[in-house]
Amino acid sequence: MTSITSGHIMKRFDGELGHLHKLVLETGEMVRNQLHRAVKTLDDEDTKAAREVISRDQEVNAMDIQADEEMIRVLVKRQPVAKDLREVMTISKAMGELERVGDEARKIARLTIHVYDNDGSPPNGQILRDIHTLSAFVDNMLEKSLESFNELDLQKALEVLRLDAELDDEFKSCLRRLSTFLMEDSRSIGHVIDVVLGIRALERIGGHAKNIAGHVVFLVKGKDVRHESLGAVEREIAGNP
Repeated sequence: MTSITSGHIMKRFDGELGHLHKLVLETGEMVRNQLHRAVKTLDDEDTKAAREVISRDQEVNAMDIQADEEMIRVLVKRQPVAKDLREVMTISKAMGELERVGDEARKIARLTIHVYDNDGSPPNGQILRDIHTLSAFVDNMLEKSLESFNELDLQKALEVLRLDAELDDEFKSCLRRLSTFLMEDSRSIGHVIDVVLGIRALERIGGHAKNIAGHVVFLVKGKDVRHESLGAVEREIAGNP
């Protein structure tokens, strides 16, 4: 193989990876939009918009399938190794995380239908407040994880991992606040259970954002940190044993 031919092949490979990279970012923006719209349906008590969110999840699934098919072609044609292989693996894992984010956003839209598409009394705004607060928190995590992926920025990835520790505290605080509604009025138990399911979906979205950040660390450093403590990841990023 001549150097010119080799150069052309590398350019095509870089182009294929670039396209997959862009697909991750596009999917990321789509699922963030799904999250925003799903939460807004609760604000607006809009079951029609909630059904549109649920229907649009098929587009997220289609992008996930498209990425899988393109990655298989890249693996067969290029047989990447070392960092190139890690990049393909990271893209695959990131797409999987984003597809699951879309699933969790769909659950929140279904919550809107469950709450407002019946003859029962809707929950008051205080019970729903934590969904709005937590959704903003996890959306910030998701945005930063996508930025870390796009820029291969380990500091942003580390910031997401630190936010995940805060997310656990936020989730527990939400549960404590919801428990007060039960103590004040046991008739609110149905609404409280519904909201617990909603904030659980949001917590999982934060977990997927954390996983994307961990995949970025794997891509850049070549080390799987999914089961490492935050301190161990900080040392890995800093280059200390």
